[in-house]
Amino acid sequence: MDDHRPHHPARPADDLVPRLPATRRARVAMRLLVLLPLLGAALGVAAGEPAPGSNPLFRDRFTADPAPLVVGDRLYLYVGHDQARGEEMFNMREWLVYSTTDMKQWTDHGPVMKFSDFKWAKADAWASQAIEKDGRFWFYTAVEHDDTHPGKAIGVAVSDSPTGPFVDAKGSALITNQMTPKGEHSWEDIDPTVFTDDDGTTWIAWGNRQCYIARLKPNMIEIDGEITEITPPHFEEGPWLHKRGDIYYLTYASLDRSDHTDERISYATAPSIQGPWTYRGELTGSGKNSFTIHPGIAEFKGQWYIFLHNAALSIGDQEGALGRRAVTVEYLQYNDDGTLKPVVQTEEGVSVPPPR
Repeated sequence: MDDHRPHHPARPADDLVPRLPATRRARVAMRLLVLLPLLGAALGVAAGEPAPGSNPLFRDRFTADPAPLVVGDRLYLYVGHDQARGEEMFNMREWLVYSTTDMKQWTDHGPVMKFSDFKWAKADAWASQAIEKDGRFWFYTAVEHDDTHPGKAIGVAVSDSPTGPFVDAKGSALITNQMTPKGEHSWEDIDPTVFTDDDGTTWIAWGNRQCYIARLKPNMIEIDGEITEITPPHFEEGPWLHKRGDIYYLTYASLDRSDHTDERISYATAPSIQGPWTYRGELTGSGKNSFTIHPGIAEFKGQWYIFLHNAALSIGDQEGALGRRAVTVEYLQYNDDGTLKPVVQTEEGVSVPPPR
């Protein structure tokens, strides 16, 4: 059927303002130009605003060393707070926690603990991990011990809530530098990862250059038995233990000093938490602008994720740097044989569906 209605050609953009005297039309158009961006911002669609789930996850402060914990329908993410200014290397005094139910919108719960809450520590709120056991939340982390036990040490704190506050559960260090004398530097006892196996036994692994593992007593504040070394190829720091099906995974920050200068992520697998561990190669490249990188892995609502950090964020006049990092997240996927698919670090993060 023919349409006999009068045809009106499309109006040019500047003719959308009603026909008013020219000077008044100009004033109205100018007001629209000013108000439209404000309206867009109010609706959450301002030009250039990152989509929820984009990287980095948190843009109002520098964060590092992400450690996820799933409790019910919420994922909690514990991070260190980078506060370095200028040319400082690291300035970390507290740990923060965020949470989400959808991996897009995050709630900031603020600090859960400061390094000074360990009365025997004198500095450095370094990498941590929290787990739930027997209805309580246990927080393992690396700090600088006072001069009674020089070097880095690992402490344990406890809380009745995943958002803290956490308090020193032991009153002294769980692991000191003197307990692992193989290393030739004072910071080998850092970056704890904790994992509870199917039989209810909890294990802790940690290290820099050397990777150690030990069983924890049921009280969660003492080592049960010997400390064993399980150092995989190119291990640098930041181990993370998890299990999927019958396979145990040890994911870590690696550094092949003969080939590159920035840390990457590599991993090994084993049929048992006690090994033997088989090296599986690199999982990711280095973080943008960053010497360090640090994995944290969790399954949440049927999807696996790997949390990392880079140094791509700038806040005001402070650019990303070794002591000013930013936490990111990517999808983690498995091959049919249980090996991990390579992870490409992106700006989109989990704001887009997982790759197929």
